Amino acid sequence: MSEKIQKVLANAGVGSRRQIETWIREGRISINGSIATIGDRMTLTDKVRVDGREIKLIRTQSEKIRILLYYKPEGEICSRSDPENRPTIFDHLPMLRNGRWVAVGRLDFNTSGLLLLTNHGSLANKLMHPSAELEREYAVRIQGEVTPTMLKAMRNGVELEDGIAHVERIEDAGGEGVNHWYNIIVKEGRNRIVRRLFESQGLNVSRLIRIRFGSVELPRSLKRGQWMELSKEEALDLAASAGLADT
Repeated sequence: MSEKIQKVLANAGVGSRRQIETWIREGRISINGSIATIGDRMTLTDKVRVDGREIKLIRTQSEKIRILLYYKPEGEICSRSDPENRPTIFDHLPMLRNGRWVAVGRLDFNTSGLLLLTNHGSLANKLMHPSAELEREYAVRIQGEVTPTMLKAMRNGVELEDGIAHVERIEDAGGEGVNHWYNIIVKEGRNRIVRRLFESQGLNVSRLIRIRFGSVELPRSLKRGQWMELSKEEALDLAASAGLADT
């Protein structure tokens, strides 16, 4: 059965439907050698390329939703390959038959903590989309004195190079000197947003650990470099919280 290009590619975890529609208008997507246009339909047997790179299509909608929790250590990237041959998170994940794991956002090379991965591309996109307003909670170790004025500025919003950003909540988590920790909550996943918020106040983040995404917390029993899978009920609850209707 044929479906709209943007739906098939979103289910495959290539991008959101809106992103894919933009790529179609820009002439970046081809189907069986022909440049795609808005309204075109395709099947999983068609050959699709984005920017000349062939996309391996997967059947995700016919399979149950699966979600992994991975405790990403520092020193790993969230891409499948790297020109510098740095370790990747995908080296440690279980094999997935007839599909692939799609990361729900990213953690940068020097950030550790909770990373969610799913076999359902549409779910990954919905969990990442700002409209879901899912909280991301981090434990942050700061070098430098954090003043009440700085905390107020980050709560009210500061101007970054890609727009205004703010924290939902920030709490002192203890420690002294160069080992002072804060817990911070944001509702967006812009690149390096937590580090940039503190850098806007002249502060340096020396450790950054994501400890929660939405309702999912980093289990104390999970060690760096290990993964665990959510139960079917937990996976469906998280999907519902992101507004995925076809679960």
